[in-house]
Amino acid sequence: MPGPIQQKPKKEFSWGRFSKTLSFWILILLIPVVLIQLSGSKSEASKQITYTQYRDELAQDNISKVTITAGKTVNGTFKNRVAVPGEGDTKNFNVRLPVENSEAEVAALNQKGVQIDAKDAGVSVTAWILNFVPWLLLIGFYLFLFKQMQAGGAKAFSFGKSKAKLLTGDTPKITFADVAGADEAKQELQEIIEFLRDPQKFTKLGGRLPKGALLVGPPGTGKTLLAKAVAGEAARPFFSMSGSDFVEMFVGVGASRVRDLFEQGKAHAPCIIFIDEIDAVGRHRGAGLGGGHDEREQTLNQLLVEMDGFESNDGVILIAATNRPDVLDPALLRPGRFDRQIVVDAPDLKGREGILKVHLRNKPIADDVDITTLARGTPGMAGADLANLVNEGALLAVRRNHDKIHMMDLEDAKDKVMLGAERKSMVMKEEERRLTAYHEGGHAICAMRVAGNDPLHKVTIVPRGRALGLAFTLPEDDRVSVTRQQLEARLVMAYGGRVAEELIFGHDHVTTGAASDIQQATQIARRYVTQWGLSDAIGPILVGDNEQELFLGREIQHRREVSEKTAQLVDAEVKRVIDNAYERAMATLQANIELLHQVAAALLERETLTRGDIETLARGEKLPPRSTGLPPSTPAPVPQPVLEPRRTNPPLLGGPEPSPA
Repeated sequence: MPGPIQQKPKKEFSWGRFSKTLSFWILILLIPVVLIQLSGSKSEASKQITYTQYRDELAQDNISKVTITAGKTVNGTFKNRVAVPGEGDTKNFNVRLPVENSEAEVAALNQKGVQIDAKDAGVSVTAWILNFVPWLLLIGFYLFLFKQMQAGGAKAFSFGKSKAKLLTGDTPKITFADVAGADEAKQELQEIIEFLRDPQKFTKLGGRLPKGALLVGPPGTGKTLLAKAVAGEAARPFFSMSGSDFVEMFVGVGASRVRDLFEQGKAHAPCIIFIDEIDAVGRHRGAGLGGGHDEREQTLNQLLVEMDGFESNDGVILIAATNRPDVLDPALLRPGRFDRQIVVDAPDLKGREGILKVHLRNKPIADDVDITTLARGTPGMAGADLANLVNEGALLAVRRNHDKIHMMDLEDAKDKVMLGAERKSMVMKEEERRLTAYHEGGHAICAMRVAGNDPLHKVTIVPRGRALGLAFTLPEDDRVSVTRQQLEARLVMAYGGRVAEELIFGHDHVTTGAASDIQQATQIARRYVTQWGLSDAIGPILVGDNEQELFLGREIQHRREVSEKTAQLVDAEVKRVIDNAYERAMATLQANIELLHQVAAALLERETLTRGDIETLARGEKLPPRSTGLPPSTPAPVPQPVLEPRRTNPPLLGGPEPSPA
């Protein structure tokens, strides 16, 4: 097995190199100063005198020779040194004539026998330097900016160089042992790693090295983590960069970086190139609305050619990740480019157990922690969500001064992650708090008494996140489909809170607290009729919305999917499904009105009830005294004043993401 690739050591800061650069620029700036000083020293030997003194010295025949420049300036030499007021004595002088090209002046000089010379006005060295210095400074400033723009001191004009990072042996390794809940994806990638380690094992039967593998899945499911694990397992050169690193404001730079990236890959073949968020550069060409960017399209074209063009890139495997496969160009997804599309979906129960074990293995956990129970209560959570849950549990244990992480800490962290943090600072009136207790009690009783609902998990009137009270369920196991009975039971559960308000407080005192319930129930009912084919009046056909926006090529078109008659029938069926659920909720709560009063009273006293508590009340028994839930070694917290929370928008039971009012 080849060893880790040695990468060139990074250049460290050197005082010697810095001093050389600084000395060079100081020298450049000092040259014009020195020349100016030399020019100035030259002029010091020639004193400036007045025209009157000049005429007096000429009358005394004390001038030997002069040079007239452009007919207006006289530079000359005295026969004897002359004192200049305020400047001492001098032998050389210069004076400006009051009249240019004066013939009388020349005649006077000739009369005294003075040697005369003449020359045109020229550009002095000083003037030339003063004109050149600003340009020199401007050029130096732009060179400095170019160096700063090139990723920490890279050479100027290196826009086309790839920004990929080569992972080396001294990089902290992540292996497949650190990845759980994606067994199929690990198996597919493990085969690619074996290809790199022993190509003859596969090529002897005619197999060829796959060109690329595309990791597809929702955010947080571990696509980038899998790529890091491949880098740790492969022991081969591994180049990593993001799709946005290709795109620049200059057209052609991205294509140049793609060429440079694959040239580096071929030089280190066999190797792996990983591009994260490839949808930033691989969007459908000619799609308009952000898809017609020339730079992006040229970069994509070059990527297509490098992956499977006229010139082969044997030994270079491209792994990419995206959560938007629907926007990728079809030419990028075909076999020969991305030979494998690996789905990395949300983990199942077993996968969640494995992920929790990975994140808890290096943490001190108490004996009461049940990972299976915790995994069963987190359906739909991705790997990033579970990592966040464990981290929140650890932080919560620290705040409670625990020496280990207890099950109670993880359960509270789960509620915080799924439902939001408790908002105990809200103080509500007693009447509003009582209405909230009946509202949530109605949800809870409908969840327990209507067949088809998931088991009730918890009901509370303590505000969490955006919701001001919650009653939610958790499924017993993972499921990929929902039955008609379960959908109809969920609709009954959604209207349980609104019906409880109407039964207890009357029709005129129903509040706006059921806005989120009504919204979610209406969405389910419409899909029940139009998409899932569960309406007997319409039948098992896809009706769609009354009007859709269709994205065709370069423009958006509006098109009606159904006729007016069918649209009216859809609306009538949606209303029938909702009315039926409302009536079933009313009948359920009327049959359990005493239990509703008991649940509401218990919520007002305890604020939070579990399914077991409600079942105890249904049997006519009293609830046991409340436990602090703290381990024996931890002192009970100081009692806090009871606050009065009130929800204005209770969520649909079983929905951990309540909508705002």
